[in-house]
Amino acid sequence: TTLEAARYLHDGGWDASKRYFLTAANNSDKIAVVDSREQKMAALIDVEKIPHPGRGANFTHPEYGRVWATSALGNENITLIATDPENHPQHAWKAVEVLKGQGGGSLFVKT
Repeated sequence: TTLEAARYLHDGGWDASKRYFLTAANNSDKIAVVDSREQKMAALIDVEKIPHPGRGANFTHPEYGRVWATSALGNENITLIATDPENHPQHAWKAVEVLKGQGGGSLFVKT
């Protein structure tokens, strides 16, 4: 399967449903969301400079429902992306919140 994504898909992880794979396009400052069931791109999300999630972190946010978190290299931001298109379609596949981490960047976020 060939996907129209952004450069360069680097690393990532599954959302809580295990249907969607979110991966950093770290040369483009984006997160690519791949729908594994449909085998196509679900979204391409703008994030802060050089996203670097490792596998990312999944948890339930009180306002946005299920979210996936990514850190970034070179800044302290932790970006939360809403990942619940069934129960929170108005927020799905959007960067819904940016948290301030510690220091000047991070390689991985885990729960």
